[in-house]
Amino acid sequence: MQPIVLKTEACRWDSVSLGEVMLRLDPGEGRVHTARQFTAWEGGGEYNVARGLRRCFGLKTAIITALAENPVGRLVEDFILQGGVDTSLVRWAKYDGVGRTVRNGLNFTERGYGVRAAVGCSDRGHTAISQVAKGDFNWQEIFGSQNGSKWFHTGGIFAALSETTPGVADEAMDAAKAAGTVISYDLNYRDSLWKAIGGKAKAQEVNRELVRKVDLLLGNEEDFSAMLGITLEGVTEDFDELPIASYEKMLRDVAAAYPNLKMVATTLRTAHTASRNAWGAIALYQDEIVHVPQRDVDILDRVGGGDSFASGLIYGFLAGKPVDWAVRCGVAHGALAMTTPGDTSMATYAEVERVMKGGSARIAR
Repeated sequence: MQPIVLKTEACRWDSVSLGEVMLRLDPGEGRVHTARQFTAWEGGGEYNVARGLRRCFGLKTAIITALAENPVGRLVEDFILQGGVDTSLVRWAKYDGVGRTVRNGLNFTERGYGVRAAVGCSDRGHTAISQVAKGDFNWQEIFGSQNGSKWFHTGGIFAALSETTPGVADEAMDAAKAAGTVISYDLNYRDSLWKAIGGKAKAQEVNRELVRKVDLLLGNEEDFSAMLGITLEGVTEDFDELPIASYEKMLRDVAAAYPNLKMVATTLRTAHTASRNAWGAIALYQDEIVHVPQRDVDILDRVGGGDSFASGLIYGFLAGKPVDWAVRCGVAHGALAMTTPGDTSMATYAEVERVMKGGSARIAR
């Protein structure tokens, strides 16, 4: 495996993400199907990485997406702006008045508690970003010398949105690679997105091609199986026990199948209850295993924990840190992100450093 090497020339952005940004409607401690009020947030698997890099780690990031031009789209934009992520690459689609042809996505998600698992229900058909096609974004301008980005992140959620989005991701990766930009991809399998368009067979057809252009591949054990057909051996259906030797073999199998990969990483999660998980990570980099053992963490809202792991890991590389530091940073950032509501991280860099050092939750004042 070759090392991850960042481009040295000046860039407008440290990282850019390609993906959908939805309006998340959160019933708080209640249930979606009995709620009388919701708290609104923004979120999206690829976007959450850009926002974490900006808000927690202070880097310059942008989101490449599309929104319908209406008040809901502008609300999503307002959330993005509050997170400090550059919106200059957002593509605005003309709204038809009722959403027959284009709309903005809604994501209803309840957090779960104890024996009640978290539940998500998305309403994202015909969204503006699902309708983008090759040629809709000027990738040479985005990644070229007039702008440029050191890192590019996208994933399997974006690739599942429509028949055209894999082509957009492919086009973006080609331009990023030509510009010397590092490419990361989070497999992020979602059965709800793939089941109506060919299921796991289609997911594997699409993702096996895209992964051939990736430098850093992220996912969990279900993602590698569903998206690439590479299974994890020696685990039970509920993942109560996570044998590290089996995870190491899986990562090496992925690297062997895709020799272009420079790093493969996966989180380690055992859900004792919805509000208490064991959390860690394991990665393969330059043929060496980096393992952050699981520790129990209390969870308020688990959504976005994997995305925050990704942004912490990516930050480590962008900051020039050793690989073991980067993986530990990802684990700490993911753990902190799951202590607050919403998809996106509210953690500070100082908090991440404290957790990495094993600091306690004693009050700071």
